[in-house]
Amino acid sequence: MADELPPQTHALPVKQRVEQGRALRERCKRGTHADWTVARRDPIEILIEQDRMRLPELVPLRYARMKASPFAFLRGSAKVMATDLARTPSNGLRVQAAGDCHCLNFGGFATPERRLSFDINDFDETAVAPWEWDVKRLATSFVVATAQDFDKATRLGLARTVARAYREQMAAIATAPVLETWYRVLDIDDDKVADSIGLDPAVARKADRALKHRPILIDIRHSGGADPRLEDKLPDLFHPKADEWPDFLRGVEAMLEQYKQSLLPERRALIERYRFADAAYKVVGVGSVGTLCGVMLMVSGNGETLQLQFKEADASALEAFNAPSPYTNHGERVVRGQRLLQAASDILLGFGVGPRGKDFYVRQLRDAKVKPVLDNLPVRNFRRYARTCGEVLARAHARSADAVVLSAYLGNGPTFGEAIGQFALGYAKQTESDHAALVSAIRSGRLPAEPRDS
Repeated sequence: MADELPPQTHALPVKQRVEQGRALRERCKRGTHADWTVARRDPIEILIEQDRMRLPELVPLRYARMKASPFAFLRGSAKVMATDLARTPSNGLRVQAAGDCHCLNFGGFATPERRLSFDINDFDETAVAPWEWDVKRLATSFVVATAQDFDKATRLGLARTVARAYREQMAAIATAPVLETWYRVLDIDDDKVADSIGLDPAVARKADRALKHRPILIDIRHSGGADPRLEDKLPDLFHPKADEWPDFLRGVEAMLEQYKQSLLPERRALIERYRFADAAYKVVGVGSVGTLCGVMLMVSGNGETLQLQFKEADASALEAFNAPSPYTNHGERVVRGQRLLQAASDILLGFGVGPRGKDFYVRQLRDAKVKPVLDNLPVRNFRRYARTCGEVLARAHARSADAVVLSAYLGNGPTFGEAIGQFALGYAKQTESDHAALVSAIRSGRLPAEPRDS
């Protein structure tokens, strides 16, 4: 079985760990992280290979969404970038990586204490992998996402900001008590904090009000009453066809029982206070389009409803280039990775096998989520947001890696940040080229795509 976690070296003397980190500079010089040459692979073939695991009726919608822009392509092609990152320099240190770490995969969440925190929010691709991969993907995403908004120097600055914030936060964690850093959470239920990280304080206030007045922020309608049913909202939410419903229902009910067993006993007691009422398919995101996702509607004896989202979990995009997952259920892989990376995870996060025999993870649907809105964001806010994402990523990585070793490798100067900036610029051009290849493949009929997202 593959190792579940990278080796933990924290019990060794600090001096020995610092020497270990500095020695890694000889194995992989920090400046080499700038290296990128044009990839000699077909991105379309990589995407087509992934389609074999997706629902064929949703594959055209996937490509319609990825066609929108190079950034949309980047969001939907984690496997393509993982293929490329596998041939870039690495110092050999591994972490529990997020796997799909781009600037829109962060947001605000309700902690078990019902506070709003800012953290990574997507773990479908999480795996033990080189720490550099998350940093490079995150920095590149800022360069690609702002291509139409800022000049080259500004975009380069955003990528460097990500790397500098990562380095500085890792250094701070390296000198702090172990337990203190483990419990470190970035709360955003304060206007000044929300503004300081580049978020709209009004959005955070809205989520905070919802959090204080009701346990779940519901945005999917249902019929209400003693026997509520989810209301279809095409193309994003819909029930299976009549002839498919019995098998779908059996799969959901079987998954629900396994899911309950994956929870801690006290949380299992909580979920047992609701009964299953209905379920439907739900189309989500860009990269997840084509995977089987859905919503379960649960209801208590006094009519309170709880919405649980279940998402299919396949092998991580990183897995082909690293050790295989130690878990037989990829839903468990996602759950274990999320719990390790996030400072405070959903109390109802669990997993099971469901419809069509697929692996799933289950969580509350939109638990007071704050989504970053990056459209028309001033450059000042983008810089704050890039800095915050870099800091949060460092905190997440430090939960599985040795911050002392990694900080000693990164050092105190700008070398690492400058290298990551150059890589991000180079890979942004690669992304633009890959997006053009996608558009061409759709036009030629090599890839299917709906004429519009509808």
